[in-house]
Amino acid sequence: MSRIELPGHDAVGLRAANPGPLTLEGTNTWIVGQAEVWVVDPGPEIPEHVAAIAAEVDARGELVGIALTHSHGDHSDAVSALLDRMGEVPVVAGADAFRSDTDGSHAMTGAVHGQLEVLELPGHAADHIAFVQGKVAYTGDAVFAQSSVFVIPGPGSLAGYLAGLERLAEMELALIAPGHGPLIENPTERLLEQISHRLEREAKLTAALANGMRSTDEILAVVWDDVPEMLIPAAEVTLAAHLDKLDEEGKLPDGVQRPEVPAWAV
Repeated sequence: MSRIELPGHDAVGLRAANPGPLTLEGTNTWIVGQAEVWVVDPGPEIPEHVAAIAAEVDARGELVGIALTHSHGDHSDAVSALLDRMGEVPVVAGADAFRSDTDGSHAMTGAVHGQLEVLELPGHAADHIAFVQGKVAYTGDAVFAQSSVFVIPGPGSLAGYLAGLERLAEMELALIAPGHGPLIENPTERLLEQISHRLEREAKLTAALANGMRSTDEILAVVWDDVPEMLIPAAEVTLAAHLDKLDEEGKLPDGVQRPEVPAWAV
């Protein structure tokens, strides 16, 4: 486990020991505030990680709430363990409360919980949101420092994702604290890069479709030709999201194969 300092900001990060192709070095849990403390994304249910979160909260004050960027297990599985250890507090998320005995809240853009303001940021998950504390944004799996994220398909998913990144870019943030990987110290630049990257990918896809490509395999080979083999399943998921967006805009040709979305991506 490693500690991530946020100099000049009232928060600290603890990285869980769950590295992998999609979790990178591990899941980042953010502990925000003094006296009244919020935990953003408790992470996986690893006892040592939960104990470290609890110790950091105790050193800073009292836990008053848990904020979840989304419901994927590597961000949310430790919710119950943390509540069992520290007592019931509100769980703010983009979906229903994770425990029926918790005073959970469905978070909407503009809502404020302690120091945290909610920003809806769909794309990586249907329930994905971000939390903004002053000039710092806790963005879950919406943007990483050194790689792109996969976007799940669904009505308005990719369009909503791009709109959310644009809203974040307009905030002129000082720092992004992502769900995985290092801090993003050039937030506006990185957000604009990711918007551009996604639009460039869409342009390659549109060109491939115009050239008659229809199968998933041939489209991935041309449009996602820079993706390592182990990340092709994630690229397939994002391909489905791009196809949905083109379909919504009336730009999808007939006969295009749509990849099946695996359960782990939903």
